[in-house]
Amino acid sequence: ICCLPLSVDESNSTMMSCCSKLICDGCDYADQMRETGGKRQSKCPFCRHPTPKSQEEAERIQTKRIEVNDPVAMCLVGGKRDGEGDYDGAIEYYTRAAGLGDAGAHFHLSRMYQEGKGVEMNEKKVWHHLEQAAIGGHPKARHKLACLEEINGRRARAMKHLIIAANQGDDGSPLENLRNAYELGYVSKEDFAAALRGHQAAVDATKSPQRDEA
Repeated sequence: ICCLPLSVDESNSTMMSCCSKLICDGCDYADQMRETGGKRQSKCPFCRHPTPKSQEEAERIQTKRIEVNDPVAMCLVGGKRDGEGDYDGAIEYYTRAAGLGDAGAHFHLSRMYQEGKGVEMNEKKVWHHLEQAAIGGHPKARHKLACLEEINGRRARAMKHLIIAANQGDDGSPLENLRNAYELGYVSKEDFAAALRGHQAAVDATKSPQRDEA
């Protein structure tokens, strides 16, 4: 395991059902090469548990993770229920996961309270869960807070959120919005330059030869 920071882009990582750990594609690829070369049984790069051979086995393992109060597993099941339209079930699992500190669950709860899915729309809870998700390091929550602050006329706070999101290595909208804000004079040249340097440093910290090869 490389122990380097994970990319903000979730497509560059794989969630292991056995231990609910996010493994970068570089470590997953390197482990697969070792196993293929040595003709060994496929195992999780983190906990070394044998890789599930079917979706049913993966779901059984996930259920066991929930039984021991694993918030990541709870959030994943919440996402599945959400995608199936079972909003009551999604709220249940998201709420349990958020209670255990899962930033992703807080982010999803903020969305559901904003859209009124499975719950009554509640602006206070939208803000509460967004703030908790942002504190937990969720870049999309940080960007959404910036958007809401801008809508509510609190531009200085919005700019601070965008700078933090950029410093987390988010290549998407936060960086583009920050660039536009600089061109409009809402962000100083010094703050914009510092944000660009922080963004590049965060991106560089996630790079490795193994990840590039994967």
